[in-house]
Amino acid sequence: MGKFFAGLIVVLILIFGLGVSQYNTMVQLSTEVEEGMANIDSSLERRADLIPNLVNTVKGFAAHESGIFSEVTEARKALLSAKSIDEKAQANEALSGALGRLLAISENYPDLKSDKVYIGLMDELAGTENRISYARDQYNSRVKKYNACIKGFPGSMFASQFGYEPAVFFKADESKKAVPKVEF
Repeated sequence: MGKFFAGLIVVLILIFGLGVSQYNTMVQLSTEVEEGMANIDSSLERRADLIPNLVNTVKGFAAHESGIFSEVTEARKALLSAKSIDEKAQANEALSGALGRLLAISENYPDLKSDKVYIGLMDELAGTENRISYARDQYNSRVKKYNACIKGFPGSMFASQFGYEPAVFFKADESKKAVPKVEF
């Protein structure tokens, strides 16, 4: 009888130790996912902060293109007010599209393309776009690791008890994945 209780105590200690270990791993991975989302937010805000200067610079050369300016402004507002990962991804796609149209306008204005302020803003914007891409990749990598931990064994035994749910990937809009059809 004494060996049974000693064996039971050892098993309970092992289960408790495994639970503590899994909990600590889930806390660490969850924190890394949160950090990854904060890095995306930071990069998206940096880009949003550059946009008013870019719009004003282009406006100085192409004042009659007012429709695109309001489109960029609305897309920027939507990005800054987005809360969930899906909302941020959709707002990011909308802003990228509006920025693409704004930059296409600049092709019609050679003086704008040679303006030092415009060139500097474009360099900063390009660097920021690279940061956003890197932050998204890092975030999704962390989400993958976290989700594997809470869905795999033994994490799945403890995740729901500790209140851990799968994290959402930062995905591109499905319509942006389609390859455009080119005809000559």
